[in-house]
Amino acid sequence: MTNFAGLNSTEMSNTYTSNLHIEKVETSKLQDVNFDDLAFGRTFTDHMFMCDFIDGQWQQPKIMPYQSMPMEPSARVFHYGQAVFEGMKAYKDDDGNVFLFRPEENFKRINKSSARLAMPEFPKEYFFEGLTTLLNLDKDWIQPGVGNSLYIRPFAIAIDSAIAAAPSENYRFMIICSPAKAYYKGTVKVLIAEQFSRSANGGVGFAKAAGNYAAQFYPTNLAQQKGYQQVIWTDADTHTFLEEAGTMNVFFRINDTLITAPTSDRILDGVTRKSLIQLAADNDITCEVRPIKVSEIVEASNNGTLKEIFGAGTAAVISPISGFEYQDTYHELPEIDASSYSSILKQKMLNIQHNLADDKHHWRYEVK
Repeated sequence: MTNFAGLNSTEMSNTYTSNLHIEKVETSKLQDVNFDDLAFGRTFTDHMFMCDFIDGQWQQPKIMPYQSMPMEPSARVFHYGQAVFEGMKAYKDDDGNVFLFRPEENFKRINKSSARLAMPEFPKEYFFEGLTTLLNLDKDWIQPGVGNSLYIRPFAIAIDSAIAAAPSENYRFMIICSPAKAYYKGTVKVLIAEQFSRSANGGVGFAKAAGNYAAQFYPTNLAQQKGYQQVIWTDADTHTFLEEAGTMNVFFRINDTLITAPTSDRILDGVTRKSLIQLAADNDITCEVRPIKVSEIVEASNNGTLKEIFGAGTAAVISPISGFEYQDTYHELPEIDASSYSSILKQKMLNIQHNLADDKHHWRYEVK
């Protein structure tokens, strides 16, 4: 089991249990859930975690039944967008053991996002104790088997009742969970952005800020009206460099080389992205981290050396792209099979996450 600053999950529980107030549901909703027909992110488990930041300090953390929350219409999150979140997953193996995948990376990133939006960082002890306790309470919601998981959404919002244009003084940190299967079903076709941008230099593109996603919806809707599921974003300055695909990092395969853009203040440092780069190295797949021009990908498509494009993220893991449009020309990609890099790397990743393969990098974190 992975250690975090000298504390494993058992030690965290022993040290901090007295700080966590737990209220359990009287009756579980579990029996009403059809796990064979799940719409992503619409079904939620019995419990949720909540901790408020009031008068300059974090209050007693709580786990309570999943429920609506009263909020003042003047809460600053509604007016100035101080909201950050993370995406994580829990997995259950055939023996009933539950695992997280590199959770400290998510913990670090939500605090990095919070700092960028002038929000207080959340204590590590509260995060891991709350998360592991919540997962133990709702353990039966995690279905075994590759392809099944429990999607975990930690998030923080500004809750001050004030509409002055200034950072909030009070905040709420929460964790909710949703059983999940595949995020994207079927093939994904994308439109390469020529006008709109996801982020800009000096902005918040590196953070998982809620506003980043809201700003994507309009150009993505335009793409969907043309028959595309997502947009591959280009740089805000020149629209000549490829950056991210929809809500995911993106990889390109030219001949036998994978290429992905370097992280920056415009591009999210994805946990799946960095894990795939390492898995590529482990399996003797060349992976270059460098700027990628749209013209390079178009040329590779035209001369037949572009073999694959795929998105990478927590929700989808790997989502192969079947084709893209740029400057009103559609480019079809080769059909994906078991020998494709996306298929190989996705299976390697899933096997580690579901405790079906060795974990030499110590990415799995067992929930006890």
